[in-house]
Amino acid sequence: MSGERIEPAPTEAAARGFFRDLTVASIASGLVAFLFAASGPVVVILATGTKGGLSEADLASWLFGAFFINGLISIAFCFAYRQPLAFFWTIPGTVLVGPALGHLTFAEVIGAFIATGVLMLVLGATGWVRRAMQAFPMPIVMGMVAGVFLQFGLDWVRAFQSDPVIAMAMTAAFLLAGATPAAVSARLPPLIVALIAGAGVIAANGTFAPGLDQVPLLAEPRLQLPEFSLTAMVELVVPLAITVLVVQNGQGIAVLTAAGHTPPINAIAVACGAGSIVCAFVGCVSTCLTGPVNAIISSGSRKHSQYTAGIIVGALALGFGALSPLFTRLLLAAPPAFIATLAGLAMLRVLQSAFAIGFQGRCALGALVTFLVTVAGIPILNIGAPFWALIAGAAVSLVMERGDWREREAA
Repeated sequence: MSGERIEPAPTEAAARGFFRDLTVASIASGLVAFLFAASGPVVVILATGTKGGLSEADLASWLFGAFFINGLISIAFCFAYRQPLAFFWTIPGTVLVGPALGHLTFAEVIGAFIATGVLMLVLGATGWVRRAMQAFPMPIVMGMVAGVFLQFGLDWVRAFQSDPVIAMAMTAAFLLAGATPAAVSARLPPLIVALIAGAGVIAANGTFAPGLDQVPLLAEPRLQLPEFSLTAMVELVVPLAITVLVVQNGQGIAVLTAAGHTPPINAIAVACGAGSIVCAFVGCVSTCLTGPVNAIISSGSRKHSQYTAGIIVGALALGFGALSPLFTRLLLAAPPAFIATLAGLAMLRVLQSAFAIGFQGRCALGALVTFLVTVAGIPILNIGAPFWALIAGAAVSLVMERGDWREREAA
């Protein structure tokens, strides 16, 4: 494994023209994929950052990095490899940051972002990334993911008590849209329908007061200076690297492989590492190869033109990132129940997948222990629960499920 190198871009594909390959279907799938990324996942950033005490300017800078910088990476990779390779930010990693901000400074978290980027850069450049992706059994990793995402599901349920009109309208719209034929829901995702329904209720109730006259139109990214502390490194670097390489990149690579593509695994890890380092300096969590967005853009149009949908996503991301202060103010001006409901609905399928992968098949007991320790949220030595959850789950599984580990290694 260590002898592998960064995969070169196919030179024979470079001769094809973008506009010749661009189709109406790829434009449509690119637009839908971008709308998905700009809805629920953005709300996860705002919900996490707000709970962690970040300012509106910090959040706008985070969104600038998440969209503008990752949009540039997406465009570059789609052009170079002629594959739908869209990069955004790790959603599980974003959620991991929330509890950490309760006892770490933002500068310490930024330091952990940079260290995570360096680690991924090295793993990709040396070709060790495949081995690193296999270090922890997937069920144990997904036990941690289920634990960190659980709060978003609970906040969605609690929104029915705090603001039942918004919660009920958005949830009903989500369910009705999800019940439509697949061809319809693919063009108009249920999450977008829920967002529109919530915005309609807010407009009708007059509970939206954005104060847009005081918001700068263009992004003014804030340079964040890192602080490298041992506590932050131990707590965040390994879990963040796992969420990127195993959860997010693993999902994205599986989606693209199933669609007939050959994603460059080492080059992707290098891009995630370099992107994470750059994004960290504007306060953004680690870069990853996104699973859901790549699933959308690789399902529409013909295979050879699907990369153009990725470029459309990247171009739209540049615009969203450039206007990040405006979008940050618009979303923060909405009632808390709107944010909670949209984030919870966005996490439903992810939670379902995490539970399904974690608690059936091999290493299920280890996954359960990982989940329980994560949900308990008890820090030890001032190091957050997700790190200890991985350690505890792996230790219990190694003792109680030795056969599962042997079968996994043999497979």
